[in-house]
Amino acid sequence: MKHEKKHYALTRETPTETITIEGPLEKEELQQYKFHEDLIAFRPPSKQFEAILNISTFPEGRIIIARTNDTIIGYVTYLHPDPLERWSEFKMDELIELGAIEVIPAFRGARIASALLEVSMMDAFMENYIIISTEYYWHWDLNGTKLSIWDYRKVMEKMMAAGGLVPASTDDPEIISHPANCLMVRIGKNVSEHSIKRFNTLRFLQRHKYRNMQGGL
Repeated sequence: MKHEKKHYALTRETPTETITIEGPLEKEELQQYKFHEDLIAFRPPSKQFEAILNISTFPEGRIIIARTNDTIIGYVTYLHPDPLERWSEFKMDELIELGAIEVIPAFRGARIASALLEVSMMDAFMENYIIISTEYYWHWDLNGTKLSIWDYRKVMEKMMAAGGLVPASTDDPEIISHPANCLMVRIGKNVSEHSIKRFNTLRFLQRHKYRNMQGGL
């Protein structure tokens, strides 16, 4: 698959700033901006910015940012699942993962995260992908938001819905280890039935492996 990318942008007005949401951006474009020091959800800001720059060089990699003038205050990443994850087992070129989404605390509640997803899906080429997001409650900022696990999940589901992602069942051990964890999925309009069938096998890989083992007895 040739991973085509088309740039889109929109703006959001807040009481103090005009926020530009745009992407996908290439490495050279991202390097024009500063990475806000409060983007610390996954690793120190300098290390996370380095990781984002790296993702932007992948053929399938997509980085959508939210910025105030020259400072990145939020982002979302898309790339193929990690080779160590079950979701990469079939090496599906049409399967990409929403790997991370983050907005600095000062702009939470301004629907910036939803806008990042909206801009992501403006590119018609996204209809060629199955997009997943694996949500684990231990990654959520429960202390910062003061939300309960279940209230946070409701907020997360509403945000993901802006990009067309909905909860989907799976037998993935990590996801089913806690009832608040979930798999979010968006299946593009151009995805073939064959690809959907393979993805459904991935979703219930434990079940299929068990059936295959029974068939060999």
